[in-house]
Amino acid sequence: MQQSRYDRGRVVSGIAMEVHAKVGLCFVTKRKWPKKRSLPVENAHFEGIFNAVRRCKAAFAYSPVGDTRYGLGIFMWFMVLCAVVCRGALAQETQSAVSLQGALVQGGLVQGYTDPKARVEFKGRMVRVSPEGLFLIGLGRSEPATGQLIITFPNGHQKKQRLSIRQREYQIQRIDGLPSGKVSPIKKNLARIRAEAALVGAARRRDDPRIDFQEGFIWPVQGRISGVYGSQRILNGQPRRPHFGIDIAAPTGTPVRAPAGGIVTLVHADMFFSGGTLILDHGHGLSSSFLHLQRIDVEEGDQVRQGDIIARVGATGRVTGPHLDWRLNLFKTRLDPQLLVKEEMPAGSGN
Repeated sequence: MQQSRYDRGRVVSGIAMEVHAKVGLCFVTKRKWPKKRSLPVENAHFEGIFNAVRRCKAAFAYSPVGDTRYGLGIFMWFMVLCAVVCRGALAQETQSAVSLQGALVQGGLVQGYTDPKARVEFKGRMVRVSPEGLFLIGLGRSEPATGQLIITFPNGHQKKQRLSIRQREYQIQRIDGLPSGKVSPIKKNLARIRAEAALVGAARRRDDPRIDFQEGFIWPVQGRISGVYGSQRILNGQPRRPHFGIDIAAPTGTPVRAPAGGIVTLVHADMFFSGGTLILDHGHGLSSSFLHLQRIDVEEGDQVRQGDIIARVGATGRVTGPHLDWRLNLFKTRLDPQLLVKEEMPAGSGN
């Protein structure tokens, strides 16, 4: 018995809904759409989609002109629904996307990008996310070989991304000729050391929304690299804490330039270990410290641009000669400044 056009329309509508459901399931289950029409037998999901599409096409092919118009309307409705499903699935995938830039290595700084409304957690701490979706994570000197980045998206979906962190071998550096009181401080100096450490810690806790660091970093001074990040220090024959900066030998009075823009958060003329000390905040908890300075040319609260002269190289604090000790922190995590400077130290720099 011949079907009426309305009956055929209901058949086409049912087939269209079947395809719609299967396509939607394809995106929900994150199956990849096959590139070829010839499908393996075990891929029953996509086989079902194509079979339903073929049945829909057959229903159109064997219907009169008037019925075809009716069926075409149903098919267009089905295509709109498919487009909505696809668009929603693609939007969800875009919102769940995470990209990381930077060295996944001990001492490295990594810039990440995600949904601006997402919550980011690393090492048990919530991470600031900018309105553009930018965030920073820091990898310390002794960072384990694996880490986990946890991102919770506005729709409640949570992504746990495993990080493989390259391990480093560090040098051993022996420095002799230091004043004994600077290597093993006497009791009356301990209170001063603790007070100065508290000042530094407070400056490094600052968490501004500024993104001055995004312009990149330049060398604050040019000269011979006399000490590297992470090296185990043996001072006057006694093992001490590792070195967390990069030492650049230069004559006293050499201008020190801001490696990136920022706000001056600490100025101290003479700390016990670091002598003339300056801290420059680059935003999101990332800060540069400049130690052993002869003179500081800025004040707390000043905003500086990359390349501005901020201080002069000196030989103050615990030193054996004039040099700049440049350090980089993401809050308490100590980073390797050399990893952030794109250009090598110019050949011939030094004394």
